Amino acid sequence: MPGVGPIGAMIIETFAPDMATFKRGRDFAAWLGLIPLQKSTGGKSRPGQITKMGQKDIRRALVIGAMSRIAGYARQKSRAEPWLQDKLDRKPRMVAAIALANKMARRIRAMTTKEEDYKPQKVTAT
Repeated sequence: MPGVGPIGAMIIETFAPDMATFKRGRDFAAWLGLIPLQKSTGGKSRPGQITKMGQKDIRRALVIGAMSRIAGYARQKSRAEPWLQDKLDRKPRMVAAIALANKMARRIRAMTTKEEDYKPQKVTAT
């Protein structure tokens, strides 16, 4: 997977519990602390900072990998996939990196539970 090299894969393999313990990929991302804190008042929910709970080594590896992917797009002066490019256009770079790390964590959980290799998503023109 782009953004997860051999060291990142080793960190995930070493520190993560069996992926079958997580019901969904969102649960794995939440265990890593890659979801925003929910702050609500008066019926309005406002997402806050990431929780930073859970396994910090895996979280750090995924965020560094996400930042390297974003930096690679900037270095090549090319546009990222539409989902990520939309985030980069609207949000600060670090917020987009955390969202990408969350997505990477979910895909890693799916790949390991289904015992599949990485398959890039097909981008369709709309």
